[in-house]
Amino acid sequence: MATLADVARRAGVSTATVSRIINNSPKPVADALRQRVLAAVAELQFVPNANARQLARADRSAVGVIVHDVSDPYFAEITRGLQRIATDHGRLVIICNSYRDPERELAYVELLHAHQAAAIVLAGSGYHDTPVTARLDRRLRLFEETGGRVAVIGRHELAGDAIVPANEHGGWLAGDALYRLGHTTIGVIAGPRHLTTTTDRLAGLRRAARDHGRRLTGRHIAYADFDRNGGAVAAAALLDQHPGLTALAALNDSMAIGALACLRERGLDVPDRISLIGFDDMPVSVDVTPPLSTVRLPLVDIGARAMSLALGNGGPTGSAPVVEHVATELVLRGSTAPPPPVPRRARQRSG
Repeated sequence: MATLADVARRAGVSTATVSRIINNSPKPVADALRQRVLAAVAELQFVPNANARQLARADRSAVGVIVHDVSDPYFAEITRGLQRIATDHGRLVIICNSYRDPERELAYVELLHAHQAAAIVLAGSGYHDTPVTARLDRRLRLFEETGGRVAVIGRHELAGDAIVPANEHGGWLAGDALYRLGHTTIGVIAGPRHLTTTTDRLAGLRRAARDHGRRLTGRHIAYADFDRNGGAVAAAALLDQHPGLTALAALNDSMAIGALACLRERGLDVPDRISLIGFDDMPVSVDVTPPLSTVRLPLVDIGARAMSLALGNGGPTGSAPVVEHVATELVLRGSTAPPPPVPRRARQRSG
């Protein structure tokens, strides 16, 4: 088994330098030197002493939670569940907003590692960015190798245990519900293209279209930020391009509420003229008029389960990652109905 001294010899540095890099010491280290040491760690398959890691973890009481934006109702609900379990275990939660910037997430992981956090929870969507994902994965694995624990929420290609919502199936539920009501011209209000959550929910909608002999084309999809304003802007763009739409499917409830405001401003009745469905089942979904049809995810429970994994319920450090899947549920309320009848064209008289 390789030792710290072996790694130091392979990298051509002192053992103190290796220790600083492996333990992510706040003392600055040149990036080229860091990469050389990490390459030696990988070559020699060096694993820090388990007893030392356990001793290091004994003094760790904080858990870092990286969200895209805690003001977003989706993350606010997840954070409720995270904090409930952390409080039960006497842990301090440090909330970090990345604002969907993967570079900021990388910086937060390094910062939390430097502050000896006991665990890190990534609560936001994964990214379609292979280089960034690989860098983030390396830093999380290094965090694990020095005694930390990692849990992620969503579809990621990262180290750690995972809570994976059934986003693709949820998208299918939303689409299937609209097609079963009789809608054939549906517009989709989608989130940012680079997020796996957007891709998965959209894939479910497309599958539902195929199941009903329809095709959901790119012309009927508008991408925007995952917030109320993004939903309003995307809804306006779709209606301008396709005034005959009879239904809109938004990939989260915040966007759906923005779309509802847009429809109201244009004098389009919901659901008599146009149906609207969201995703997530935010608490506010039942308070808008009409109440929003949506796809429910148990967000508080998702947060609680993620924190439980981060605090060790997924198994001992170094064991195979635990992956828990979370089902979605269709919730039909007052914002969806069959499409309005199409006026019959006057028959041309012959002769």
